[in-house]
Amino acid sequence: MATSNRNATSRPWRSATSIPVRSAVEAAALAPQADTVTGRIPTHAPSPSVPGGLFRPKAFSGEVVPFRVTAFREGHDLIGVHVRLFSPSGDESLHRLQPLGDGFDHWQTLVAAREEGVWRFRFEAFADDVATWLHDAEIKIAAGVDPALMREIGALLLERAVAERSRPIAERRVLEAAAAELRDPDAPDQRALEIIRDQRLRAYFAARPLMSLLSPGPMLELLVQRERAGVGAWYEFFPRSEGARRRRDGTIQPGTFRSAARRLPAVAEMGFDVLYLPPIHPIGVTNRKGPNNTLDAGPADPGSPWAIGSADGGHDTVHPELGTLADFRAFVRAARARGIEVAIDLALQASPDHPWVTEHPEWFTTLPDGTIAFAENPPKKYQDIYPINFDNDPEGIRAEVLRIVRHWISQGVRIFRVDNPHTKPLQFWEWLIGEVHVHDPDVVFLAEAFTRPAPLQGLAAAGFEQSYTYFTWRNTKEELEQFLSGLAHDSADFLRPNLFVNTPDILTEYLQFGGRPAYRIRAAIAATGAPTYGVYAGFELFENVARPGSEENIDNEKYEYKVRDWSGAVARGASLAPYLTRLNEIRAAHPALRQLRNLDLHWSDDDAILVFSKHLDAALSETGRPDTIIVVANVDPHSVRETMVHLDTRVWGVRPGDAFEVEELITGANWTWSDHNYVRLDAFDEPVHILHVKESR
Repeated sequence: MATSNRNATSRPWRSATSIPVRSAVEAAALAPQADTVTGRIPTHAPSPSVPGGLFRPKAFSGEVVPFRVTAFREGHDLIGVHVRLFSPSGDESLHRLQPLGDGFDHWQTLVAAREEGVWRFRFEAFADDVATWLHDAEIKIAAGVDPALMREIGALLLERAVAERSRPIAERRVLEAAAAELRDPDAPDQRALEIIRDQRLRAYFAARPLMSLLSPGPMLELLVQRERAGVGAWYEFFPRSEGARRRRDGTIQPGTFRSAARRLPAVAEMGFDVLYLPPIHPIGVTNRKGPNNTLDAGPADPGSPWAIGSADGGHDTVHPELGTLADFRAFVRAARARGIEVAIDLALQASPDHPWVTEHPEWFTTLPDGTIAFAENPPKKYQDIYPINFDNDPEGIRAEVLRIVRHWISQGVRIFRVDNPHTKPLQFWEWLIGEVHVHDPDVVFLAEAFTRPAPLQGLAAAGFEQSYTYFTWRNTKEELEQFLSGLAHDSADFLRPNLFVNTPDILTEYLQFGGRPAYRIRAAIAATGAPTYGVYAGFELFENVARPGSEENIDNEKYEYKVRDWSGAVARGASLAPYLTRLNEIRAAHPALRQLRNLDLHWSDDDAILVFSKHLDAALSETGRPDTIIVVANVDPHSVRETMVHLDTRVWGVRPGDAFEVEELITGANWTWSDHNYVRLDAFDEPVHILHVKESR
């Protein structure tokens, strides 16, 4: 079997705490133990994990994963803990955990898994005999308590280490000489203390601990998926609006896949790498909605794309106005050529005109009066949509949906944004995603589930690679601190957030009344707070005219075409596109921002100044260089704030009080900072600092 001693370039992991595998020694120590649940040295609460233990935890390729466990033993003797990893290709490696020092027997190490597939891992605790001796001997010999006995114990331990043929010859010679000196009656106790304090000797046993009572925990699994499952900058547009133009008679000529392809260069230039298209299927005529979800659609009103299905076909068809399947495939290829993946909507519902309604009426809910129930989200009503009833013919529905997903996979789609998955059985999604991944493990599913925490997290645990979140409604400093910290540390083993700043349905009061500063603030926090975020078209044009009594834009694009002047807005300086471009450039240049679990909160004296950092150690980075970003954001879009920010610089290895250099990545300014710094953030000018901590020379 391959081991962790392979050349570093071929390793499927990155870690600063790897230690050599000594299979022969450890195989004997890992012989079957007594028939008990608890090992000789107990380990509990292993992580990464999913609450309940029913599903695998997951990570994306290159993601830095904290491996944590609680481990302890009786008495005062010291222990060690490592995690044994088995990559999908069979590479075996050991990674030494360090105590967190929190007084609760918690241990942790960080590993970046680079190989996609199912990893196996097992925590193993052991008696660290040399560490125990080093601790006790230094105290006792210095105090003159049993010095001869402590020296003999040390000599025996070093001789035991010398007998391990897996240790390098030079190391064994040093240990052999140290054992002899400990036994030498002419060597003073002071010399013994020098041996005990020798950092070279301590380094030997840190890299190759002398173990006894090796106690393995259960074998666990971690699913590592492709990077796009956890990292991406999403952009959403309606293809029927891209290239749309107003005719002389006032009606609108809709866009097509071909005209929408002309928007791809601008999307790519802004740095977005995923383009999400709302449903591209035929739209029903019955109960078609007019502007702003009204019931009086005119002959020129296009209807909601989510009212799927007409005489032209259903979920496996494209709307004739957009083009053909061949046109769609060409659009996907054009996007891919510019580094963009196309995501499409999987909305399991039907218009009254969908072929399913006549072919499979049992797939819907029939009311006592004989009518089919339409969709509702009180107080909203969707008379143009019939929801699916998953209980009448579950096998038939499963087969049809799987056919549809595989159909679009064959057209080049590898990402599906799933509409309202929390209104369908969790069991169904577990089955569907599992079935798809049997043959296409790289397919990504995003759950559009604005719902309660339990179903939101349940969907993520059951298989969804990404999830919409409550980010849109978390706007104050306190709300954002709790929210971002929770995403990074409480649910990251199974829930990957996609921080969309807006959607066709959501225009929060913060954006309605915060003006242009609010748009900059939300974009900056989303782009730096998580490795995946999203923007719906119109955000860069500061579209913020609210529909009365609703949390959405007036003239919602769901129900009508939008004719936008993209180039004119940029030329007039009325577009946020340059700012979004810069944010995506920063994300691309700084691997710390492409991690989820590395967010640390810091402090400010102002209740509107949010401060957090993201740090990536050199040993865990593909670049081999450390990367640290500090974000300081004024979350009040109506004010200028001056305050002190307070940083725990130990997070990135700087001693408290020491100075370090930072570059402000939006403006290019350079400053000297320390752990306490004055900031002035003008919401109307530069409301957010994104600071890169420069490496010391």
